[in-house]
Amino acid sequence: MQAILGIDTFAWLIALPLAFATASFLLGPRAARVIAPAGLALGLLVAALLALQVMDGGARHQALGGWAAPLGIELHADGLSALMLLMTAAVVLPVGLYARVYFERQPGAATFWPLTWFLIGAMNALYLSADLFNLYVTLELLGLAAVGLVAMAGGVPAITAGLRYLLAALAGSLLYLLGVALLYGAHGTLSIALLAAQLTSAPHAWLAAALMVLGLIIKSALFPLHFWLPPAHGGAAAPVSALLSALVIKASFYLLARLWLDLFGALATPAASQLLGGLGAAAIIWGSVLALHQDKLKMLVAYSTVAQIGYLFLLFPLVTHTSATVAASALAGGVMQALSHAAAKSAMFLAVGAMILSMGRDDICGLDGMGARLPISFVAFALASVSLMGLPPSGGFIAKWLLLEAALKSGQWWWIVAMILGGLLTAAYVFRVLRRAFRPARHGQVFEPVPRTLELSALALAGAALALGFVATAALTLLRGDRP
Repeated sequence: MQAILGIDTFAWLIALPLAFATASFLLGPRAARVIAPAGLALGLLVAALLALQVMDGGARHQALGGWAAPLGIELHADGLSALMLLMTAAVVLPVGLYARVYFERQPGAATFWPLTWFLIGAMNALYLSADLFNLYVTLELLGLAAVGLVAMAGGVPAITAGLRYLLAALAGSLLYLLGVALLYGAHGTLSIALLAAQLTSAPHAWLAAALMVLGLIIKSALFPLHFWLPPAHGGAAAPVSALLSALVIKASFYLLARLWLDLFGALATPAASQLLGGLGAAAIIWGSVLALHQDKLKMLVAYSTVAQIGYLFLLFPLVTHTSATVAASALAGGVMQALSHAAAKSAMFLAVGAMILSMGRDDICGLDGMGARLPISFVAFALASVSLMGLPPSGGFIAKWLLLEAALKSGQWWWIVAMILGGLLTAAYVFRVLRRAFRPARHGQVFEPVPRTLELSALALAGAALALGFVATAALTLLRGDRP
């Protein structure tokens, strides 16, 4: 066991995706499709091994080339980053299996696999980075890969959505980089650990924090800066939509939460945290209302992502509370929300993708009779919806319960109102889809058969969203393992 735990997981988590990306590009789409399952399964194995290492020995550090900060680049893994790495690997495996079959019928396989592997590599590197500039580099790589995946479908809508996404990503990156430059100019280091020991409530620190937070809010598509997300997520191919909504959004949120907890503690005032929470509450309501009024399936699911992002930002006013118990409950709830949303939303996009292939259209009004035609897809959609609504025993229920508990203990009852109203609105737009699907099929309606792999991949992720409620204790133990 000690030999297994001694494996250099840091190197493998970054090198493996880059190696498979290069191989996929050089060997072509047919070979990329063949080698993808092995690479994705190996990535999940390495991520699980890193989680075991963190549980066994606490946070892990590695200085590349033996050069420690501030001269060298350091990698860092604690319970939070280990959970995010596990989340990434666990979601991309079923999405990848889905994509192998999906792109047999749809164009895009030649670019999907190299871009997806680069996307995974960038996310893994981001979760392991421990200095501000490397985090910027990984954010840029992640954004460029995501934009390429959005635009690969071709056509005016896809190119327009990709360009809008690119401009938003570049604006967010520029703001973040300006903040990094201010901090480096004042302190001469980019290491988060070293900066945290030096940072005080000074004007340059306030300005840097404001710029970096604003940049990451744009990248996270938090209301009212969510304008780029619905066309990008709603117009992309189903596996791409699943990756973007489940994983890419979480990377910028993770970085914002990491900076808030580990670097900007002296600057995290109640007013700033309430502002972030207020934007999160507005996102919950506004995104849900817009989802309720959509006529297209994928746009409904895309606006649902806008709403669900809002729950993540309720973490900030709650974790800033002076009570350690409230802060711990809020952090646990925010992390569980990220994990459960990743599984549920990827399942929902994959299920919707199978439905669209079957009926040949993306209109909700075309779903009549689909429940009988693709029952597995609709079970997956319904199970994922259970988690989004926050119903037991799903991971979404645990997440929202922890956030509700933190809000109640801290006396911030207004967040409870937002969460309850968001749950009711989620039920409204979900049942709109389910009710339509179980109506009798229209006369002359033709449904094309879809491969069973597409349905089972969605069902596996929906089942994972439900199962998170039963393994929440293990996940939260890993999260708290090296935190006071």
